[in-house]
Amino acid sequence: MELFTSTDRAREYRQKLLGFMDECVYPAEPVYAEQMAAAGDPHHHPQILEDLKAEAKKRGLWNLFHPHEEWGPGLTNLEYAPLAEIMGRSPALAPEACNCSAPDTGNMEVFTLFGTEEHKQRWLEPLLDGTIRSAFAMTEPGVASSDATNVEMRMERDGDHYVLNGRKWFASNAMHRHCKVLIVMGKTDPEAPKHRQQSMMVVPIDAPGVRVVRNLPVFGYVDREGHAEIEFTDVRVPVTDVLKGEGEGFAISQARLGPGRIHHAMRAIGMAERALELMCARAESRVTFGRKVSERANIRDWIAEARIDIEQARLLTLKTAWMMDTVGNKEARTEIAAIKIAAPVMALRIVDRAIQVYGAAGVTEDFPLASMYAHLRTLRIADGPDEVHKLTIARAELGKARAAAETAG
Repeated sequence: MELFTSTDRAREYRQKLLGFMDECVYPAEPVYAEQMAAAGDPHHHPQILEDLKAEAKKRGLWNLFHPHEEWGPGLTNLEYAPLAEIMGRSPALAPEACNCSAPDTGNMEVFTLFGTEEHKQRWLEPLLDGTIRSAFAMTEPGVASSDATNVEMRMERDGDHYVLNGRKWFASNAMHRHCKVLIVMGKTDPEAPKHRQQSMMVVPIDAPGVRVVRNLPVFGYVDREGHAEIEFTDVRVPVTDVLKGEGEGFAISQARLGPGRIHHAMRAIGMAERALELMCARAESRVTFGRKVSERANIRDWIAEARIDIEQARLLTLKTAWMMDTVGNKEARTEIAAIKIAAPVMALRIVDRAIQVYGAAGVTEDFPLASMYAHLRTLRIADGPDEVHKLTIARAELGKARAAAETAG
């Protein structure tokens, strides 16, 4: 079937990336931990990451996500899916080492598709070079941001500028030491049709009136890139920094989130694979009541079920990627919604069972499982909670049922 046909270049990138992981990334994990601990700063940017970035560039493993050949290798979603999965095995290092980190991937897509030539020169090119980072500011603490039309930040026109007032939070990456620019979504016209009220604008993080209030820990973890609460007070943004045009914010958000959601799903499968490997290794190395843990029937069930669950999620991910490539994101929206739900739930279950096999060690930072669990649980909210995606799927199914009924009637 065409769905499962791998191209020569995809196989070549996969082998190169696997070699990079084995030779550079996995050995760098303890070095990264040591450098972070020595710095005493949870948002420190350690030298090991710059070393990995340089090596990834040298090996041609840079900007793998970017589908536009002008800016990257131009891989299809189907070609990129296995690579994102591999990078997901070391989520703190591999994506950034290859310049494939969220939210930069989505932001670079936005700048590519909707940015002006000035935006591309000032922001896109440094992002593609990996010399700066970016954040996406949409979610707000005062409203249910799972419905993007609830966004309350005011963006009021004043001559050749818009004036921004409001508060955002969970702006991931905004605490990164190299973060220089925000893409901000707010409300420009409360009287317009519901999906034409919002706009997106480009705002330097050091613009007057922008104040990073605090970082938000996730399950007690302080992520190096951070999840910031940001206050905007009379921030003046030139009209030339409105992306695509006034009222286009909701449309841009939908264009941005499709690829981002599937990238998250791919990386989640990589985490699940590594958790399964860790579970098997631990079960083989520990003895309880005279027998290896791996000889216990329930542990063997968990291992077998994990393999089945991973394969099912991977197949759905590949189908989704193939549909995005062949019929477009809009036609693949049900599959995108489905894998956004399925992958984190599947990976969470496997990581949880791996933690159980590790016992007390599983909840410590000596192993990556607890951190994986925290990140995967967050994914069930990030880029839209499960319930929103279920609503999308249910609407599509009910629509098909109604159409069938009308035809039959």
